[in-house]
Amino acid sequence: MKDIIITPKRQRTELWTILVCFLMAFALNVYAIISYDGQWNELFWSLGFVAATTVLLYAVWTLLRLLCYGCKKLFNNKNK
Repeated sequence: MKDIIITPKRQRTELWTILVCFLMAFALNVYAIISYDGQWNELFWSLGFVAATTVLLYAVWTLLRLLCYGCKKLFNNKNK
């Protein structure tokens, strides 16, 4: 069976991607607190929802990347 090797560069890229997803989810939480005049302690009490939103954003971003990669491979194979 072939070993799968994840390079350090790919690991850094994925860590930065998930960090950006977390920051986007956190910013959405702050926006919701401001727009609905919520209490600021909700910022910490809703970290579970922020984590779930982070996973959702990361999954959507990964799906988009896979679609783009698949289309790129498909069109490159037709040209050859």
